[in-house]
Amino acid sequence: MDRTDTTAIASAGSPPGVTSLAPAPTASTATAPAGVTTAATARAYARSVVLEQWNDADRTATEAALIDLSLVVSELAANAIRHGGGLAGFEVTPTRRGVRLAVHDNSDVIPAVAFGPGYLPAKHHGNGYGWPVIIRLACEITIEPRPGGGKTVSVLVPLV
Repeated sequence: MDRTDTTAIASAGSPPGVTSLAPAPTASTATAPAGVTTAATARAYARSVVLEQWNDADRTATEAALIDLSLVVSELAANAIRHGGGLAGFEVTPTRRGVRLAVHDNSDVIPAVAFGPGYLPAKHHGNGYGWPVIIRLACEITIEPRPGGGKTVSVLVPLV
C-alpha cells in the first residue's frame, strides 16, 4: 500500500485547532515515561503500547507493521535529538487504524524536506533518508508549534 496518498502536512501557518484527520482514538494517549530520551527507548515504548493497548481479540499488528512503526519512531526520535534540540516528549495514541505518534522537540525550525514528496535521494548529500521513510510509512503528518517554543511532529502509523 502506498501510504503517501493520504499524507497531509500542516505547518505553523495552519489554522488553529486543525491538527489532523485521524479517527477518534480507541484508547487514551499514552505519554511515555520520563526515561524515554533515546530512539531505542521510544521504539520499545511504542511497541509496548501496541502489544498492550492496540492488539485485541479482533486485530493484531503484524511483525511487518511493527517494523514499520519502529522505523518511523527511530527517525522521528533521532530527528528530535539531532536537529530539534532534544526529545522533549513522546506520546503514543492507539486509533482504530494504528497508532498516532507525537514527538515533541525544542526547535521551532520546520524541516523543508517534511514538505517533500517522499522520494529517496539518488545520492546522499548530507541529509539522510529519514523524512522519505516517514512520508512513505506514515500518514496524516502534522507539524505544529508548541506553546513556549519547539514543535510537535505527529504522524499516524497504520497497523492494519
